[in-house]
Amino acid sequence: MSLNIFGELAVSSRASLDQLVKAFITAIMLGWWVLLTVFPMSLIVGVDDYNSESDVIIIPSALGFCICFICRQMVARSLLDTLKAVSEDERDCIAVLERVSRLADDSESTVRAELMEQIPHIAIFCQENRPSIPFAFSKYLLPIVVRYLADQNNLVRKTSQAALLMLLEQELIERTDIENLVCPVLVDLTAPDSNDDVKTEAMAIICKMSPMVGKDITERLFLSRFCEMCCDCRMFHVRKVCAANFGDICSVVGGEATEELLLPRFFQLCSDNVWGVRKACAECFMTVSSATSQEVRRTKLASLFINLISDPSRWVRQAAFQSLGQFISTFASPSTNVGQYFKEGTEDTNWNQQSHNQTTTHAADCSPTPSTEDSAKTVQESFSLEIPVAENPTHSPEGTTVEVPEQSASVGSTDVTCTTLPRPEAVKVEIPEQELYNSFHYWRTPILQIDLDLELLEAKCNSSSEASVNSSCTQVSTPTLGRKQLEELIENLEPHIDDPDVKGVCTLQSQESTLPMSHVDESELSDSSMSPEDERKSKQQDVVPQVLLDQYLSMTDPSRAQTVDMEIAKHCAYSLPGVALTLGRQNWHCLRDTFETLASDMQWKVRRTLAFSIHELALILGDQLTAEDLVPIFNGFLKDLDEVRIGVLRHLYDFLKLLHQETRRKYLYQLQEFLVTDNSRNWRFRSELAEQLVLLLELYSGQDVYDYLRPLAFCLCTDRVSSVRWTSYRLVSEIIRKLSTCPVLLVDFLGELVDKFCHSPKWSGRQAFAFVCQLAIEEDCVALEQFSEHLLAPLLQLASDPVPNVRVLLAKTLRQSLMEREYFLHSSNSHQEALEQTLVALQMDMDKDVKYFASVHPGSTRINEDAMSTTSSTY
Repeated sequence: MSLNIFGELAVSSRASLDQLVKAFITAIMLGWWVLLTVFPMSLIVGVDDYNSESDVIIIPSALGFCICFICRQMVARSLLDTLKAVSEDERDCIAVLERVSRLADDSESTVRAELMEQIPHIAIFCQENRPSIPFAFSKYLLPIVVRYLADQNNLVRKTSQAALLMLLEQELIERTDIENLVCPVLVDLTAPDSNDDVKTEAMAIICKMSPMVGKDITERLFLSRFCEMCCDCRMFHVRKVCAANFGDICSVVGGEATEELLLPRFFQLCSDNVWGVRKACAECFMTVSSATSQEVRRTKLASLFINLISDPSRWVRQAAFQSLGQFISTFASPSTNVGQYFKEGTEDTNWNQQSHNQTTTHAADCSPTPSTEDSAKTVQESFSLEIPVAENPTHSPEGTTVEVPEQSASVGSTDVTCTTLPRPEAVKVEIPEQELYNSFHYWRTPILQIDLDLELLEAKCNSSSEASVNSSCTQVSTPTLGRKQLEELIENLEPHIDDPDVKGVCTLQSQESTLPMSHVDESELSDSSMSPEDERKSKQQDVVPQVLLDQYLSMTDPSRAQTVDMEIAKHCAYSLPGVALTLGRQNWHCLRDTFETLASDMQWKVRRTLAFSIHELALILGDQLTAEDLVPIFNGFLKDLDEVRIGVLRHLYDFLKLLHQETRRKYLYQLQEFLVTDNSRNWRFRSELAEQLVLLLELYSGQDVYDYLRPLAFCLCTDRVSSVRWTSYRLVSEIIRKLSTCPVLLVDFLGELVDKFCHSPKWSGRQAFAFVCQLAIEEDCVALEQFSEHLLAPLLQLASDPVPNVRVLLAKTLRQSLMEREYFLHSSNSHQEALEQTLVALQMDMDKDVKYFASVHPGSTRINEDAMSTTSSTY
């Protein structure tokens, strides 16, 4: 028996000379590859061992001495098949493994790389056959892997590193072998005098294998060398590897070793003169923070992270901002549970009441109310207030208007600050129209609501103006904005009409009174609406360092997109649920404006990210804040692009179940809008809708399901895509289950089901009826008495259907579902005879598939595998 080099390792010992000559001639004519496939192995490598019992020669030894390196490479590739062929004999297995050790000394790098690729597979085989090949791996294979870690060829080293990690993941290396054979070699490879490339690669292997070998070995053998490599002054590549894997090492060694030994090195890496090292530190900052205590996190790491955010390199700043939300999430309490934030209690109510009281009594506190409508109203009121000009203002707790001393009231004054009006000296001046559209007004946080009567305020300001004239103050004329100017203002703001600030401005058109404004520059306008100090106070909290939260809130600033990253708003939206969970619902006012800004972002990717996570925010905030702040945004997403709507649709059930019943019912009218998509070929959108409707059935009453979900289900059952239809059939069966408690609605629904599908002119509709009946029986969606009364007779009529596919599914339904029920097998059942006659007719059908499924035992086929296989997937 002659074997080629690709397969077996055994050949007959009686190969004739004629066979050798023929093989040689064939090799000359067809080339070396034919030689490799047909030439007898004994001619290539010779004979080195003989088994007299099996009359088979074990091929092995001279493989390493073959002149052609391709032969040796193919031998290395066939080693696993060789071991399988001789696995029953321990002597033969050991002989092959010994020759593997000799093949490992091959001078050709491709042979060594090929051998190393086979080592993990051979190791798995040896582990599975451990009784017959004891200690084979640790004695023959592991030394090869360790030796190749320092090989001169880069390909061989890379292959051995991958093999080592795979062996560790599969737990094929004994712990003693790891500690005595592997770790010392890796530590030696990272010595200062080692080759630069080898040192970098060995350091990467140490970092990757540390989580696999555990804390004990890492601390005893790796930790000190890791700390040395973090300070390698000559090779920044080594420092970069250490920085990239710093978090993994911290997670392994624990908090105590991290704070005592690793944090000083981490501070050095964060201030490294190579930006790539600092960028790697920013990327792993969250993992490092998770391994430290809350005190260290707050006192040391927060300031260190701020340095990375303000780094001169744009790439470092970009990585830092991407990790900012994750870093903030590490400040969450260890006992934080998402579920507890949705529990209704007095905490949320008390907080809302307290916030409202602080707003109405202490305006300078700047604590916004939970209602977004109130925020919109404050914009209108802010434009209705008089803006006097003061040169040296002073603050007071009320902060409602501006003090104008008699000696310094002038139009050219530039310092404007919110303070009280102790005297009636005030001047009314006008802001130029172009000042109304500056960037501050568009992006600023709405000022808090002040309960003032506008008419009384105007009267008070008028009296103040008269008093200022009597006091010899400079009087400024008050030109007003006409209706035409207001219309132009609103027209320019229409592209941003979704922004809550802009909505407040647009309400000015309905005011009959004019808008008195003073001639001030942009800085004066900023100070007059809300001073930076007041705006900062509105975002105060004590969960995370305030400077970190301020940086996070600034990620929605348009300037960040230009100086840091064009997708920085997307990263902000991605981490928003984690930040909200960390701060808690009591600090939602700090994130509300950022959330609204992200929801109205011009980039659809940002809105899509929010749409996919808005149900998580609802779970954190509770039903009251969800109704006030999330529901309006959710409604906007329902009318957005399909790329955004799919995020809302995929978690529609998760969001709606958190709402009150009255709010939830309002969305019944909007469900049909999901049937309309920007691209009619987007069938996955409709398939997702069908899956969500199945879940939504439990949220609504039987009457609501019949009125609103029934039409959607029937519409989806006639979809042009098969996958959508099959999901919809399950939806119909679940509707039957839901309506089973409402007999009147159930009868109407089943009657409509028979009319639309059983009597459908299309064969796919009649087949759908059979499948729905099968689902209803197998999943116990309807009582058997009701099924027999309303669905059985129409179902049996399909036995005469002209389309074989319909009859095939009917045969499956009768044989696998109905005939398995004792109800239909009882002799007293009036439908038993009809069922048996139908089955007999199907067993005599002209179509062989119909005959088969009408006669086969029910347990041999299942619905999910066979029912869909008989339906064509039309698109």
